[in-house]
Amino acid sequence: MVGANAPAGRSALDAVNLAALMEQSAGKPKVVVGLIDGSVAVTHRDLATESIRILPQASDRAPEHASAAALRHGTFVAGILAAKRGSAAPAICPGCTLVVRPIFLQPSTANASTPSASPQDLAEAIIDCVEAGVRILNLSLSLATVSPNREPQLVQALDHAAAHGTLVVAAAGNQGTIGGSPITRHPWVIPVVACDVAGRPLAVSNLGSSIARRGLMAPGEAVTSLGVNGQSLTGGGTSAATPFVTGTLALLLSMFPEANAAQAKSATTRADVRRAAIVPPMLDAWSAYQMMLKQRGSRSHGA
Repeated sequence: MVGANAPAGRSALDAVNLAALMEQSAGKPKVVVGLIDGSVAVTHRDLATESIRILPQASDRAPEHASAAALRHGTFVAGILAAKRGSAAPAICPGCTLVVRPIFLQPSTANASTPSASPQDLAEAIIDCVEAGVRILNLSLSLATVSPNREPQLVQALDHAAAHGTLVVAAAGNQGTIGGSPITRHPWVIPVVACDVAGRPLAVSNLGSSIARRGLMAPGEAVTSLGVNGQSLTGGGTSAATPFVTGTLALLLSMFPEANAAQAKSATTRADVRRAAIVPPMLDAWSAYQMMLKQRGSRSHGA
């Protein structure tokens, strides 16, 4: 994430029609959102800390042990989801329960600005979150290494999430390449590409056929959220874009508690929209809400 000035004109929330949805709800505590990321500065005055709990499985990565990059990244993403309404951050679903599973290790010299996780660590973290009752899982991360002998373990963890109805939303990655990863290629995962507020994909964002087929674009340019030490931070990339999709799903499941994961996924990913070869459509939170209303009406009519 690189600091920048926010563009004039439409906000990131308006660009994906999320502001209107947020006026309807701040989320419900029964909807549990999982964040596999760096540690979170839970003492930040603008976080809705009463809704946040930290899983104990990675106590060695708690804030007091976390690297600066890991803590900054985790707090930034958490702010997009769970900041208090009225703060500098988007604060999409602070009424939901946010479960944080710290994962990032001390970054290497070559990877100082974007912490990453090994496939084995990520697989274990996914299982931990599913077992903790998470309904939507946010992966604003990349894999440190892609090892063929470790990939089956990660795929099995994602299969486990799918079997339990835990939605998985994952960053497409910031390498500016065409292709996918073991995460974004999984059929249950919703990959997220970063774009500007006009819906143009950022040059750094990875694209690809599997990403376009199942994924979405969301704002990832000059997004302001929470930093450490009580301050705000402006950054971007697919890490920043991913929680816009996660937060939308959290609000929809809060407002339609009878809906299942597949219904919320179908409404949000805009399955009826024609896809470009390697670029997914842009998130439209209000359209997803309207689709959920239509689904509920159809079920009521058929009952």
